[in-house]
Amino acid sequence: MILQALYEYYQRKADADPDSIAPRGLEWKEIPYLILIDKDGTFVELQDTTEGSAKQKRAKKYLVVKSKGRSGSGSWQTVNILWDHFGYVLGQPKNTDEKGKPKALEDARKQNKSFIQEVKRIAALFPSNEDIQAVSRFYDIAENIERIKADSLWEECIKKDGTNLSFKVIGNTSIVAANPDITSLIECNSEENEEEGICLITGKKAPIALLNSAIAIPGGKSGAKLVGFQKKSGYDSYYKEQGMNAPISKEAEDAYTTALNTLLGKDSSNKYRLHDTSVVFWSQKPTKLEQSFAFLISAPPKDDPDKNIEVIKSFLSSLESGVLDEKDKTPFYILGLSPNAARISVRFWRQGTVGEFSSYFRQHFEDLDIVRNKSKKEYYSLFNLLTQVSFQNKMENLPPNLASDLTQSILDNRAYPATLQMQCLTRIKADRNITSIRAAILKAYLNRKYRNRTNKPKDIIMGLDLTNTNQAYLCGRLFAILEKIQSDAIPGANSTIKERYYGAASTTPATVFGRLLSLSRHHLAKLDTGKCVYYEKLLQGVISDLDSNGLPKYLSIDDQSRFAIGYYHQREDLYTKKDTTDKE
Repeated sequence: MILQALYEYYQRKADADPDSIAPRGLEWKEIPYLILIDKDGTFVELQDTTEGSAKQKRAKKYLVVKSKGRSGSGSWQTVNILWDHFGYVLGQPKNTDEKGKPKALEDARKQNKSFIQEVKRIAALFPSNEDIQAVSRFYDIAENIERIKADSLWEECIKKDGTNLSFKVIGNTSIVAANPDITSLIECNSEENEEEGICLITGKKAPIALLNSAIAIPGGKSGAKLVGFQKKSGYDSYYKEQGMNAPISKEAEDAYTTALNTLLGKDSSNKYRLHDTSVVFWSQKPTKLEQSFAFLISAPPKDDPDKNIEVIKSFLSSLESGVLDEKDKTPFYILGLSPNAARISVRFWRQGTVGEFSSYFRQHFEDLDIVRNKSKKEYYSLFNLLTQVSFQNKMENLPPNLASDLTQSILDNRAYPATLQMQCLTRIKADRNITSIRAAILKAYLNRKYRNRTNKPKDIIMGLDLTNTNQAYLCGRLFAILEKIQSDAIPGANSTIKERYYGAASTTPATVFGRLLSLSRHHLAKLDTGKCVYYEKLLQGVISDLDSNGLPKYLSIDDQSRFAIGYYHQREDLYTKKDTTDKE
Protein backbone atom coordinates (compact mmCIF):
# COMPACT_ATOMS: atom_id res chain seq x y z
CA MET A 1 0.00 0.00 0.00
CA ILE A 2 2.90 2.37 0.70
CA LEU A 3 4.36 1.92 -2.78
CA GLN A 4 0.96 2.24 -4.42
CA ALA A 5 0.24 5.49 -2.55
CA LEU A 6 3.64 6.89 -3.58
CA TYR A 7 2.98 5.84 -7.18
CA GLU A 8 -0.37 7.68 -7.10
CA TYR A 9 1.33 10.76 -5.63
CA TYR A 10 3.75 10.79 -8.55
CA GLN A 11 0.85 10.65 -11.01
CA ARG A 12 -0.91 13.49 -9.18
CA LYS A 13 2.15 15.74 -9.28
CA ALA A 14 3.04 14.86 -12.86
CA ASP A 15 -0.50 15.63 -14.06
CA ALA A 16 -1.12 18.79 -12.01
CA ASP A 17 2.34 20.39 -11.97
CA PRO A 18 4.92 18.68 -14.21
CA ASP A 19 7.65 21.12 -13.15
CA SER A 20 7.34 20.08 -9.48
CA ILE A 21 8.55 16.52 -10.04
CA ALA A 22 11.13 14.98 -12.35
CA PRO A 23 9.86 13.23 -15.51
CA ARG A 24 10.17 9.47 -15.74
CA GLY A 25 13.76 8.29 -15.84
CA LEU A 26 15.16 11.66 -14.75
CA GLU A 27 15.93 13.31 -11.43
CA TRP A 28 16.95 16.69 -10.08
CA LYS A 29 20.49 16.22 -8.80
CA GLU A 30 22.72 18.60 -6.90
CA ILE A 31 26.10 18.76 -8.65
CA PRO A 32 28.52 20.95 -6.67
CA TYR A 33 31.40 21.04 -9.17
CA LEU A 34 31.58 21.23 -12.97
CA ILE A 35 34.53 20.40 -15.20
CA LEU A 36 34.63 23.20 -17.76
CA ILE A 37 36.08 22.11 -21.12
CA ASP A 38 36.33 23.54 -24.62
CA LYS A 39 35.06 21.95 -27.84
CA ASP A 40 38.32 20.04 -28.22
CA GLY A 41 37.94 18.45 -24.78
CA THR A 42 40.72 20.48 -23.17
CA PHE A 43 40.23 21.24 -19.48
CA VAL A 44 39.73 24.93 -18.68
CA GLU A 45 38.80 25.13 -14.98
CA LEU A 46 36.69 23.71 -12.18
CA GLN A 47 33.49 25.61 -11.40
CA ASP A 48 31.75 25.72 -8.02
CA THR A 49 27.95 25.78 -8.40
CA THR A 50 27.10 26.33 -4.73
CA GLU A 51 25.14 29.45 -3.84
CA GLY A 52 23.80 31.13 -0.72
CA SER A 53 25.22 32.12 2.65
CA ALA A 54 27.93 30.15 4.45
CA LYS A 55 25.32 28.40 6.64
CA GLN A 56 22.87 27.67 3.82
CA LYS A 57 25.06 26.85 0.85
CA ARG A 58 23.33 24.77 -1.80
CA ALA A 59 24.72 23.25 -4.96
CA LYS A 60 22.82 23.92 -8.15
CA LYS A 61 20.37 21.25 -9.30
CA TYR A 62 20.32 19.78 -12.79
CA LEU A 63 17.82 17.49 -14.48
CA VAL A 64 19.85 14.39 -15.34
CA VAL A 65 19.27 10.73 -16.09
CA LYS A 66 18.33 9.04 -12.85
CA SER A 67 21.06 7.37 -10.84
CA LYS A 68 21.22 3.60 -11.05
CA GLY A 69 21.06 1.18 -8.18
CA ARG A 70 24.42 -0.41 -7.46
CA SER A 71 25.53 -2.72 -4.69
CA GLY A 72 27.92 -5.54 -3.99
CA SER A 73 31.44 -6.24 -5.18
CA GLY A 74 30.54 -5.49 -8.80
CA SER A 75 29.05 -2.07 -8.12
CA TRP A 76 31.98 -0.37 -9.90
CA GLN A 77 30.53 -1.57 -13.21
CA THR A 78 27.37 0.54 -12.79
CA VAL A 79 27.84 4.19 -13.73
CA ASN A 80 25.65 7.25 -14.07
CA ILE A 81 25.40 8.95 -17.43
CA LEU A 82 27.95 11.78 -17.72
CA TRP A 83 27.79 12.60 -14.00
CA ASP A 84 28.94 10.77 -10.90
CA HIS A 85 31.24 11.13 -7.91
CA PHE A 86 34.94 11.84 -8.39
CA GLY A 87 35.90 8.17 -8.19
CA TYR A 88 34.03 7.41 -11.41
CA VAL A 89 34.63 10.69 -13.24
CA LEU A 90 38.32 11.19 -12.42
CA GLY A 91 39.57 7.99 -10.77
CA GLN A 92 40.12 9.80 -7.47
CA PRO A 93 39.73 7.39 -4.50
CA LYS A 94 37.51 8.35 -1.59
CA ASN A 95 39.23 9.59 1.55
CA THR A 96 38.09 6.58 3.58
CA ASP A 97 36.05 3.44 3.10
CA GLU A 98 33.19 2.16 5.27
CA LYS A 99 35.70 1.00 7.94
CA GLY A 100 37.51 4.32 8.07
CA LYS A 101 40.56 3.05 6.15
CA PRO A 102 42.04 4.73 3.05
CA LYS A 103 40.12 3.64 -0.04
CA ALA A 104 42.08 1.46 -2.43
CA LEU A 105 43.22 3.30 -5.53
CA GLU A 106 42.40 0.20 -7.58
CA ASP A 107 38.68 0.55 -6.81
CA ALA A 108 38.66 4.12 -8.12
CA ARG A 109 40.54 3.05 -11.25
CA LYS A 110 37.96 0.36 -12.00
CA GLN A 111 35.15 2.87 -11.46
CA ASN A 112 36.84 5.38 -13.76
CA LYS A 113 37.40 2.72 -16.44
CA SER A 114 33.68 1.86 -16.41
CA PHE A 115 32.75 5.54 -16.62
CA ILE A 116 35.03 6.15 -19.61
CA GLN A 117 33.61 3.08 -21.39
CA GLU A 118 30.10 4.49 -20.91
CA VAL A 119 31.20 7.89 -22.25
CA LYS A 120 32.67 6.23 -25.36
CA ARG A 121 29.51 4.16 -25.86
CA ILE A 122 27.30 7.26 -25.72
CA ALA A 123 29.67 9.17 -28.01
CA ALA A 124 29.27 6.39 -30.57
CA LEU A 125 25.48 6.70 -30.33
CA PHE A 126 25.57 10.46 -31.01
CA PRO A 127 28.51 11.14 -33.34
CA SER A 128 27.13 14.54 -34.41
CA ASN A 129 26.61 15.90 -30.90
CA GLU A 130 29.54 18.26 -30.33
CA ASP A 131 29.13 18.46 -26.55
CA ILE A 132 29.18 14.68 -26.06
CA GLN A 133 32.14 14.38 -28.41
CA ALA A 134 33.99 17.05 -26.38
CA VAL A 135 33.60 14.93 -23.23
CA SER A 136 34.83 11.87 -25.11
CA ARG A 137 37.90 13.78 -26.31
CA PHE A 138 38.51 14.98 -22.72
CA TYR A 139 39.54 11.43 -21.78
CA ASP A 140 41.91 11.21 -24.75
CA ILE A 141 44.03 14.08 -23.37
CA ALA A 142 46.32 12.65 -20.69
CA GLU A 143 47.27 16.06 -19.27
CA ASN A 144 43.67 16.93 -18.32
CA ILE A 145 43.64 14.97 -15.06
CA GLU A 146 46.85 16.60 -13.83
CA ARG A 147 45.50 20.04 -14.76
CA ILE A 148 42.35 19.39 -12.74
CA LYS A 149 44.37 18.35 -9.69
CA ALA A 150 46.34 21.58 -9.97
CA ASP A 151 43.17 23.68 -10.00
CA SER A 152 42.57 25.93 -6.96
CA LEU A 153 39.22 24.25 -6.25
CA TRP A 154 40.51 20.67 -6.34
CA GLU A 155 41.28 20.24 -2.63
CA GLU A 156 37.88 21.66 -1.71
CA CYS A 157 36.21 19.37 -4.25
CA ILE A 158 37.63 16.13 -2.83
CA LYS A 159 37.28 17.15 0.82
CA LYS A 160 33.89 15.43 1.07
CA ASP A 161 33.54 11.81 -0.06
CA GLY A 162 31.06 11.26 -2.85
CA THR A 163 31.13 14.80 -4.30
CA ASN A 164 29.36 14.73 -7.67
CA LEU A 165 30.86 16.22 -10.82
CA SER A 166 29.74 16.68 -14.39
CA PHE A 167 30.94 18.40 -17.56
CA LYS A 168 30.12 21.74 -19.11
CA VAL A 169 31.31 23.04 -22.48
CA ILE A 170 32.35 26.70 -22.77
CA GLY A 171 29.52 28.81 -24.11
CA ASN A 172 26.73 26.52 -22.88
CA THR A 173 24.32 27.42 -20.11
CA SER A 174 23.73 23.85 -18.92
CA ILE A 175 25.77 20.71 -18.37
CA VAL A 176 26.37 17.96 -20.91
CA ALA A 177 24.52 15.43 -18.72
CA ALA A 178 21.33 17.49 -19.23
CA ASN A 179 21.72 17.54 -23.02
CA PRO A 180 18.47 16.50 -24.77
CA ASP A 181 20.25 13.62 -26.52
CA ILE A 182 21.41 12.30 -23.15
CA THR A 183 18.02 12.58 -21.46
CA SER A 184 16.44 10.84 -24.45
CA LEU A 185 18.44 7.72 -23.57
CA ILE A 186 15.81 6.75 -21.05
CA GLU A 187 13.43 5.91 -23.89
CA CYS A 188 15.79 3.25 -25.21
CA ASN A 189 17.25 2.24 -21.85
CA SER A 190 15.99 -1.33 -22.02
CA GLU A 191 18.05 -4.45 -21.68
CA GLU A 192 18.03 -7.50 -23.88
CA ASN A 193 16.02 -10.45 -22.63
CA GLU A 194 14.78 -8.48 -19.61
CA GLU A 195 12.31 -10.38 -17.47
CA GLU A 196 8.67 -9.44 -17.35
CA GLY A 197 6.10 -10.02 -14.65
CA ILE A 198 2.86 -8.77 -13.15
CA CYS A 199 3.66 -5.51 -11.34
CA LEU A 200 2.52 -5.49 -7.71
CA ILE A 201 1.71 -1.77 -7.96
CA THR A 202 -0.05 -1.38 -11.31
CA GLY A 203 -1.26 -4.95 -11.86
CA LYS A 204 0.05 -4.84 -15.43
CA LYS A 205 2.54 -7.12 -17.15
CA ALA A 206 5.73 -5.19 -17.80
CA PRO A 207 9.56 -5.35 -17.55
CA ILE A 208 10.54 -5.77 -13.90
CA ALA A 209 13.14 -3.70 -12.05
CA LEU A 210 15.68 -6.11 -10.57
CA LEU A 211 17.18 -3.32 -8.44
CA ASN A 212 15.31 -0.42 -6.85
CA SER A 213 16.75 3.09 -6.87
CA ALA A 214 18.41 4.63 -3.83
CA ILE A 215 16.49 6.95 -1.51
CA ALA A 216 18.24 10.05 -0.18
CA ILE A 217 17.19 9.98 3.48
CA PRO A 218 18.90 12.18 6.13
CA GLY A 219 21.40 10.16 8.14
CA GLY A 220 21.31 7.25 5.71
CA LYS A 221 23.94 5.86 3.37
CA SER A 222 24.03 7.09 -0.20
CA GLY A 223 22.77 3.77 -1.53
CA ALA A 224 20.00 3.20 1.03
CA LYS A 225 16.83 1.70 -0.42
CA LEU A 226 13.26 1.32 0.70
CA VAL A 227 12.98 -1.99 -1.19
CA GLY A 228 16.04 -4.20 -1.54
CA PHE A 229 16.91 -7.86 -1.96
CA GLN A 230 20.05 -9.71 -0.98
CA LYS A 231 21.22 -12.33 -3.44
CA LYS A 232 21.77 -15.92 -2.37
CA SER A 233 21.01 -15.30 1.29
CA GLY A 234 17.89 -17.38 1.75
CA TYR A 235 15.49 -14.69 0.61
CA ASP A 236 14.94 -16.04 -2.89
CA SER A 237 11.97 -18.26 -3.63
CA TYR A 238 11.06 -20.48 -6.59
CA TYR A 239 14.49 -19.80 -8.12
CA LYS A 240 13.77 -16.08 -8.44
CA GLU A 241 16.45 -13.49 -7.74
CA GLN A 242 16.41 -9.89 -6.51
CA GLY A 243 13.40 -7.87 -7.70
CA MET A 244 11.66 -10.86 -9.22
CA ASN A 245 10.79 -11.99 -5.68
CA ALA A 246 8.44 -9.00 -5.37
CA PRO A 247 7.99 -7.77 -8.94
CA ILE A 248 7.70 -4.03 -9.46
CA SER A 249 7.74 -2.76 -13.01
CA LYS A 250 10.47 -0.37 -14.09
CA GLU A 251 7.89 2.32 -14.73
CA ALA A 252 6.30 1.94 -11.27
CA GLU A 253 9.70 1.68 -9.55
CA ASP A 254 10.81 4.89 -11.20
CA ALA A 255 7.58 6.64 -10.18
CA TYR A 256 7.54 5.62 -6.51
CA THR A 257 11.25 6.29 -5.91
CA THR A 258 11.02 9.68 -7.64
CA ALA A 259 7.97 10.54 -5.54
CA LEU A 260 9.68 9.56 -2.28
CA ASN A 261 12.91 11.39 -3.11
CA THR A 262 10.85 14.46 -4.02
CA LEU A 263 8.99 14.30 -0.70
CA LEU A 264 12.29 13.92 1.18
CA GLY A 265 14.05 16.62 -0.85
CA LYS A 266 15.50 19.77 0.69
CA ASP A 267 12.86 21.94 -0.99
CA SER A 268 9.91 19.78 0.03
CA SER A 269 7.25 21.23 2.35
CA ASN A 270 5.72 17.76 2.80
CA LYS A 271 8.27 16.51 5.31
CA TYR A 272 9.73 17.11 8.73
CA ARG A 273 12.43 15.50 10.81
CA LEU A 274 11.74 14.46 14.38
CA HIS A 275 14.71 13.07 16.31
CA ASP A 276 15.94 10.12 14.19
CA THR A 277 12.78 9.83 12.08
CA SER A 278 12.07 11.51 8.75
CA VAL A 279 8.33 11.85 8.17
CA VAL A 280 6.70 12.54 4.82
CA PHE A 281 2.99 13.14 4.25
CA TRP A 282 0.70 13.82 1.35
CA SER A 283 -2.97 13.77 0.37
CA GLN A 284 -4.69 12.65 -2.79
CA LYS A 285 -5.25 16.31 -3.68
CA PRO A 286 -4.01 19.61 -2.16
CA THR A 287 -5.70 20.30 1.20
CA LYS A 288 -5.40 22.67 4.15
CA LEU A 289 -4.14 19.79 6.31
CA GLU A 290 -1.31 19.07 3.87
CA GLN A 291 -0.26 22.73 4.09
CA SER A 292 -0.37 22.76 7.92
CA PHE A 293 0.79 19.29 8.89
CA ALA A 294 4.53 19.94 9.27
CA PHE A 295 3.96 22.96 11.53
CA LEU A 296 1.66 20.92 13.81
CA ILE A 297 4.57 18.60 14.52
CA SER A 298 8.01 20.00 13.81
CA ALA A 299 10.31 22.70 15.14
CA PRO A 300 9.48 26.31 14.19
CA PRO A 301 11.62 28.00 11.53
CA LYS A 302 14.62 29.75 13.08
CA ASP A 303 13.77 33.01 11.32
CA ASP A 304 10.13 32.89 12.49
CA PRO A 305 9.80 31.18 15.91
CA ASP A 306 6.07 31.98 16.17
CA LYS A 307 5.22 30.43 12.80
CA ASN A 308 3.99 27.16 14.35
CA ILE A 309 1.58 28.98 16.68
CA GLU A 310 0.13 30.97 13.80
CA VAL A 311 -0.36 27.85 11.68
CA ILE A 312 -1.94 25.89 14.55
CA LYS A 313 -4.35 28.78 15.21
CA SER A 314 -5.21 28.92 11.52
CA PHE A 315 -5.69 25.14 11.44
CA LEU A 316 -8.09 25.16 14.40
CA SER A 317 -10.01 28.17 13.10
CA SER A 318 -10.36 26.38 9.75
CA LEU A 319 -12.06 23.50 11.57
CA GLU A 320 -14.44 25.90 13.33
CA SER A 321 -15.30 27.84 10.18
CA GLY A 322 -15.76 24.76 8.02
CA VAL A 323 -12.86 25.51 5.67
CA LEU A 324 -11.39 22.23 6.91
CA ASP A 325 -14.14 19.65 7.33
CA GLU A 326 -13.80 16.75 9.75
CA LYS A 327 -16.01 14.78 7.35
CA ASP A 328 -13.61 15.30 4.43
CA LYS A 329 -12.98 11.86 2.89
CA THR A 330 -9.88 12.85 0.91
CA PRO A 331 -7.23 10.14 1.49
CA PHE A 332 -4.23 11.28 3.55
CA TYR A 333 -0.97 9.37 4.05
CA ILE A 334 1.84 9.63 6.63
CA LEU A 335 5.10 7.68 6.39
CA GLY A 336 7.85 7.64 9.02
CA LEU A 337 11.29 6.43 7.91
CA SER A 338 14.66 5.91 9.59
CA PRO A 339 18.03 4.85 8.15
CA ASN A 340 19.07 1.31 9.01
CA ALA A 341 22.46 0.10 7.76
CA ALA A 342 22.20 0.01 3.95
CA ARG A 343 18.42 0.00 3.97
CA ILE A 344 15.58 2.15 5.26
CA SER A 345 13.28 1.14 8.12
CA VAL A 346 9.60 1.99 8.05
CA ARG A 347 8.94 3.35 11.55
CA PHE A 348 5.25 3.87 10.97
CA TRP A 349 2.68 4.11 8.21
CA ARG A 350 -0.75 5.67 8.56
CA GLN A 351 -3.46 6.07 6.00
CA GLY A 352 -6.80 7.69 6.66
CA THR A 353 -8.78 10.71 5.57
CA VAL A 354 -8.17 14.42 5.91
CA GLY A 355 -11.21 14.60 8.18
CA GLU A 356 -10.02 11.84 10.51
CA PHE A 357 -6.54 13.23 11.02
CA SER A 358 -7.90 16.76 11.41
CA SER A 359 -10.21 15.63 14.21
CA TYR A 360 -7.35 13.74 15.90
CA PHE A 361 -5.16 16.84 15.90
CA ARG A 362 -8.02 18.98 17.21
CA GLN A 363 -8.46 16.53 20.09
CA HIS A 364 -4.70 16.54 20.74
CA PHE A 365 -4.60 20.35 21.08
CA GLU A 366 -7.74 20.39 23.22
CA ASP A 367 -6.18 17.84 25.58
CA LEU A 368 -3.10 20.05 25.96
CA ASP A 369 -5.13 23.17 26.74
CA ILE A 370 -4.32 24.45 30.23
CA VAL A 371 -4.46 27.71 32.16
CA ARG A 372 -1.31 29.72 31.58
CA ASN A 373 0.21 33.13 31.98
CA LYS A 374 -0.40 35.44 29.02
CA SER A 375 3.32 35.46 28.23
CA LYS A 376 3.27 31.71 27.57
CA LYS A 377 2.63 30.09 24.20
CA GLU A 378 -0.98 29.25 23.48
CA TYR A 379 -0.24 26.11 21.48
CA TYR A 380 2.63 23.65 21.38
CA SER A 381 3.94 21.61 18.47
CA LEU A 382 5.15 18.06 19.00
CA PHE A 383 8.71 19.39 18.89
CA ASN A 384 7.94 21.69 21.86
CA LEU A 385 6.55 18.77 23.87
CA LEU A 386 9.55 16.55 23.26
CA THR A 387 12.19 19.14 24.03
CA GLN A 388 10.47 19.92 27.34
CA VAL A 389 10.92 16.32 28.52
CA SER A 390 14.49 15.83 27.27
CA PHE A 391 17.73 16.52 29.11
CA GLN A 392 19.00 20.05 28.36
CA ASN A 393 15.96 20.46 26.09
CA LYS A 394 17.77 18.70 23.25
CA MET A 395 16.07 16.23 20.93
CA GLU A 396 19.17 14.01 20.75
CA ASN A 397 18.77 13.26 24.48
CA LEU A 398 15.33 11.68 24.07
CA PRO A 399 14.84 7.97 24.79
CA PRO A 400 14.77 5.80 21.65
CA ASN A 401 11.41 5.64 19.86
CA LEU A 402 9.68 8.28 22.04
CA ALA A 403 9.26 10.75 19.17
CA SER A 404 7.91 8.04 16.89
CA ASP A 405 5.60 6.56 19.56
CA LEU A 406 4.15 9.95 20.50
CA THR A 407 3.51 10.80 16.85
CA GLN A 408 1.67 7.52 16.35
CA SER A 409 -0.46 8.05 19.46
CA ILE A 410 -1.63 11.40 18.07
CA LEU A 411 -2.31 9.94 14.63
CA ASP A 412 -4.31 7.07 16.18
CA ASN A 413 -6.09 9.29 18.75
CA ARG A 414 -5.04 7.00 21.59
CA ALA A 415 -3.20 7.34 24.89
CA TYR A 416 0.25 8.91 24.85
CA PRO A 417 3.20 6.54 25.51
CA ALA A 418 4.03 5.95 29.18
CA THR A 419 7.63 7.01 28.46
CA LEU A 420 6.39 10.57 27.91
CA GLN A 421 4.92 10.71 31.42
CA MET A 422 8.05 9.22 32.99
CA GLN A 423 10.32 11.64 31.15
CA CYS A 424 8.18 14.60 32.13
CA LEU A 425 8.17 13.69 35.84
CA THR A 426 11.91 13.04 35.73
CA ARG A 427 12.61 16.49 34.28
CA ILE A 428 10.28 18.17 36.80
CA LYS A 429 12.09 16.55 39.72
CA ALA A 430 15.51 17.26 38.26
CA ASP A 431 14.80 20.90 37.37
CA ARG A 432 12.32 21.64 40.19
CA ASN A 433 10.31 23.47 37.55
CA ILE A 434 6.73 22.72 36.56
CA THR A 435 6.23 24.79 33.43
CA SER A 436 2.89 25.25 31.73
CA ILE A 437 3.89 22.88 28.92
CA ARG A 438 4.93 20.12 31.35
CA ALA A 439 1.69 20.48 33.29
CA ALA A 440 -0.20 20.36 29.96
CA ILE A 441 1.61 17.15 28.99
CA LEU A 442 0.67 15.43 32.26
CA LYS A 443 -2.94 16.65 32.04
CA ALA A 444 -3.29 15.41 28.46
CA TYR A 445 -1.56 12.11 29.29
CA LEU A 446 -3.93 11.27 32.16
CA ASN A 447 -7.12 12.34 30.37
CA ARG A 448 -6.25 10.34 27.25
CA LYS A 449 -5.17 7.29 29.27
CA TYR A 450 -8.49 6.95 31.07
CA ARG A 451 -10.83 8.43 28.44
CA ASN A 452 -12.30 5.18 27.15
CA ARG A 453 -12.22 3.21 30.40
CA THR A 454 -15.20 2.35 32.56
CA ASN A 455 -15.21 3.82 36.07
CA LYS A 456 -12.60 6.32 34.94
CA PRO A 457 -11.39 9.01 37.38
CA LYS A 458 -12.54 12.60 37.09
CA ASP A 459 -11.15 14.41 34.04
CA ILE A 460 -8.56 17.07 34.79
CA ILE A 461 -9.78 20.46 33.65
CA MET A 462 -7.82 23.46 32.36
CA GLY A 463 -7.54 25.38 35.61
CA LEU A 464 -7.92 25.02 39.38
CA ASP A 465 -10.63 22.48 40.24
CA LEU A 466 -12.04 23.05 43.74
CA THR A 467 -14.26 19.97 43.34
CA ASN A 468 -11.38 17.59 42.68
CA THR A 469 -10.84 15.58 45.88
CA ASN A 470 -8.12 13.30 44.56
CA GLN A 471 -5.61 13.08 47.42
CA ALA A 472 -2.56 13.58 45.18
CA TYR A 473 -4.14 16.62 43.50
CA LEU A 474 -4.95 18.09 46.94
CA CYS A 475 -1.38 17.46 48.14
CA GLY A 476 -0.08 19.34 45.12
CA ARG A 477 -2.39 22.27 45.87
CA LEU A 478 -1.32 22.23 49.52
CA PHE A 479 2.36 22.29 48.55
CA ALA A 480 1.80 25.32 46.27
CA ILE A 481 0.05 27.23 49.08
CA LEU A 482 2.83 26.46 51.55
CA GLU A 483 5.43 27.63 49.03
CA LYS A 484 3.53 30.89 48.44
CA ILE A 485 3.30 31.51 52.21
CA GLN A 486 7.06 31.05 52.49
CA SER A 487 7.83 33.37 49.53
CA ASP A 488 5.57 36.11 50.98
CA ALA A 489 7.09 35.73 54.45
CA ILE A 490 10.69 35.64 53.22
CA PRO A 491 10.90 37.66 49.98
CA GLY A 492 14.03 36.96 47.94
CA ALA A 493 14.91 33.75 49.78
CA ASN A 494 17.77 31.84 48.18
CA SER A 495 15.70 28.67 48.05
CA THR A 496 12.11 27.65 48.69
CA ILE A 497 10.52 24.45 49.91
CA LYS A 498 10.13 23.47 46.24
CA GLU A 499 13.91 23.21 45.79
CA ARG A 500 14.34 21.19 49.01
CA TYR A 501 11.22 19.10 49.36
CA TYR A 502 9.41 18.74 46.01
CA GLY A 503 10.78 15.25 45.25
CA ALA A 504 9.76 13.80 48.63
CA ALA A 505 6.44 15.66 48.78
CA SER A 506 5.38 14.36 45.35
CA THR A 507 6.27 10.73 46.06
CA THR A 508 5.91 10.18 49.85
CA PRO A 509 3.71 13.04 51.15
CA ALA A 510 3.29 11.58 54.64
CA THR A 511 7.03 11.92 55.33
CA VAL A 512 7.36 15.68 54.76
CA PHE A 513 4.02 17.50 55.02
CA GLY A 514 3.96 17.40 58.82
CA ARG A 515 7.27 19.27 58.89
CA LEU A 516 6.14 21.71 56.16
CA LEU A 517 2.87 22.55 57.95
CA SER A 518 4.79 23.15 61.17
CA LEU A 519 7.21 25.41 59.29
CA SER A 520 4.32 27.35 57.73
CA ARG A 521 3.19 28.50 61.20
CA HIS A 522 6.46 30.39 61.62
CA HIS A 523 6.03 31.92 58.14
CA LEU A 524 2.40 32.95 58.81
CA ALA A 525 3.50 34.73 61.98
CA LYS A 526 5.60 37.08 59.82
CA LEU A 527 2.64 38.16 57.65
CA ASP A 528 0.10 40.88 58.33
CA THR A 529 -3.28 39.87 59.72
CA GLY A 530 -5.13 40.09 56.38
CA LYS A 531 -2.74 37.82 54.54
CA CYS A 532 -2.51 35.44 57.47
CA VAL A 533 -6.28 34.97 57.57
CA TYR A 534 -6.42 34.56 53.76
CA TYR A 535 -3.80 31.79 53.73
CA GLU A 536 -5.25 30.02 56.75
CA LYS A 537 -8.62 29.83 54.93
CA LEU A 538 -6.89 28.42 51.83
CA LEU A 539 -5.06 25.83 53.91
CA GLN A 540 -8.20 24.83 55.73
CA GLY A 541 -10.12 24.50 52.45
CA VAL A 542 -7.60 21.97 51.17
CA ILE A 543 -6.90 20.11 54.44
CA SER A 544 -10.62 19.59 55.10
CA ASP A 545 -10.83 17.48 51.92
CA LEU A 546 -7.84 15.31 52.79
CA ASP A 547 -8.41 11.79 54.08
CA SER A 548 -8.97 11.72 57.85
CA ASN A 549 -6.70 8.68 58.07
CA GLY A 550 -3.73 10.80 57.07
CA LEU A 551 -1.77 11.75 54.01
CA PRO A 552 -0.80 9.08 51.45
CA LYS A 553 2.39 7.24 52.31
CA TYR A 554 3.28 6.74 48.65
CA LEU A 555 2.01 8.16 45.36
CA SER A 556 1.86 6.11 42.16
CA ILE A 557 3.23 7.50 38.90
CA ASP A 558 -0.22 8.73 37.86
CA ASP A 559 -0.75 10.33 41.27
CA GLN A 560 2.66 12.01 41.04
CA SER A 561 1.34 13.53 37.83
CA ARG A 562 -1.83 14.70 39.60
CA PHE A 563 0.33 16.18 42.36
CA ALA A 564 2.28 18.20 39.76
CA ILE A 565 -0.93 19.40 38.08
CA GLY A 566 -2.54 20.31 41.41
CA TYR A 567 0.59 22.27 42.33
CA TYR A 568 0.60 24.04 38.96
CA HIS A 569 -3.13 24.86 39.04
CA GLN A 570 -2.96 26.28 42.56
CA ARG A 571 0.18 28.28 41.87
CA GLU A 572 -1.28 29.81 38.70
CA ASP A 573 -4.44 30.67 40.62
CA LEU A 574 -2.49 32.32 43.43
CA TYR A 575 -0.32 34.42 41.16
CA THR A 576 -3.09 35.27 38.71
CA LYS A 577 -5.25 36.75 41.46
CA LYS A 578 -2.50 38.62 43.27
CA ASP A 579 0.16 39.26 40.66
CA THR A 580 0.16 38.65 36.91
CA THR A 581 3.95 38.33 36.81
CA ASP A 582 4.95 34.83 35.71
CA LYS A 583 6.81 32.95 38.42
CA GLU A 584 7.98 30.05 36.34
